Amino acid sequence: MSSIRRPAVSGVFYSDEPGKLSSDVKRYLQSAKTADENRTPKILIVPHAGFIYSGVVAGGAYAAIEDAAETITKVVLIGPSHRIAFRGMATPSVEAFETPLGATPVDQDALAAIAALPGVTQRDDAHAQEHSLEVQLPFLQSVLGEFTLAPIVVGDATGDDVAALIETLWGGDETLIVIGSDLSHYLDDQAAQRMDAATADAIETLSPENIGRDQACGRIPVAGALLAARARNMRVVRYDLRNSGATAGGKDRVVGYGAWGIVDDNAKTHAGDQDSSDRQLLRQHGAQLLHAAAASIKRGLSKGAPPEVDLASFPDLLQENRATFVTLKKDGQLRGCIGTITAHRPLLNDVVENAYAAAFRDHRFPPLQADELGALNLSISLLSKPTPMTFNSEGDFKAQLQPGRDGLIIEDQGRRAVFLPQVWDELPTTSQFVAHLKQKAGLAENHWSASFQAWRFSATSLHPNTA
Repeated sequence: MSSIRRPAVSGVFYSDEPGKLSSDVKRYLQSAKTADENRTPKILIVPHAGFIYSGVVAGGAYAAIEDAAETITKVVLIGPSHRIAFRGMATPSVEAFETPLGATPVDQDALAAIAALPGVTQRDDAHAQEHSLEVQLPFLQSVLGEFTLAPIVVGDATGDDVAALIETLWGGDETLIVIGSDLSHYLDDQAAQRMDAATADAIETLSPENIGRDQACGRIPVAGALLAARARNMRVVRYDLRNSGATAGGKDRVVGYGAWGIVDDNAKTHAGDQDSSDRQLLRQHGAQLLHAAAASIKRGLSKGAPPEVDLASFPDLLQENRATFVTLKKDGQLRGCIGTITAHRPLLNDVVENAYAAAFRDHRFPPLQADELGALNLSISLLSKPTPMTFNSEGDFKAQLQPGRDGLIIEDQGRRAVFLPQVWDELPTTSQFVAHLKQKAGLAENHWSASFQAWRFSATSLHPNTA
């Protein structure tokens, strides 16, 4: 089989001409009746009919994630099987899914993470002609640009099966979960409105048990999403609810469409909030920190020790306990990097001590010499509190990582290592990043065990300055 899943309904459900398809999607997004909502949804429920019928409704959901386009890098896409009957949930073997707007890579780490779940099988025939996933891709490609895709077609399964899959691939802010489902089929307009209103109520009250077989073709994927959301006490936002009689068809036999977002009001601290606060801190006091770091290195050259710091003369924010890393580069090459993971001393002290240690105590390099000072660039990274990760396999662990954003700490067999987020610049894939970090810890790059532990964190950095 080809390594790319080619479009099956291009030219039928949506235009096969890239320019027209792009303009159609843009029009649907612009005309969307998106609710005023200040939280990005974790889960979207969207219709999957031909664009002329349901495009404007789907646009309401996808418009809700436009502000998070730079954050979302992974999409879990789940829809019901319309073409073939099978038991369980099907993943593909292909490397990418294609539309007239381009090819989107399949997230192999995510599929590996769910491969052992009950009912999950690899079936390309379940994907080959299935439209419930395909029609979402032009919207996702237009809004998100580059991302990886975990596509799952649901056959004869239960809501609990789908909920377990969703929990495994939940991830962080980088992961969006999209559920494809239409609502009532081929009732008259008034009867459809009544049935779809009842379905909407079941969705909005997180009550999948109240959605009958005739109310939604994707009722099992929807049920899984609602069960996962209910377990987390999440909230549903309605973006749109109408049927084909209100979009592009007659009113005697209509299909119902709805768009919803499921948001988390209970998250106490989001990484983005911490990053924003740290960026503000560095804007206000970054010059002082850089000066203190440079002064520490210069005193180390002249006195062999870092300076004593009079904390009382510095702003309160610099007296709070924080963890930092100081990185030194010479001619673009690493010359020293030392830091702390756990906040145990005032921020200013941590920078001063780490700057000295990076210059003179990094065992990978000889102590810094005075003639190197003029070519030295110095940067400071302010770390968030590490968050322990939970996972049930190496694939699950890798699927949760956010390339370009996550700093990572790993520990096993008494060995421990850390990478700052900027290491992604040199090791851009998850497999490379994790393999090199294992090697740094003194573990084999393919090492895995039940005792493996990991923590992730964010880091906000000052641009390098000359020391």
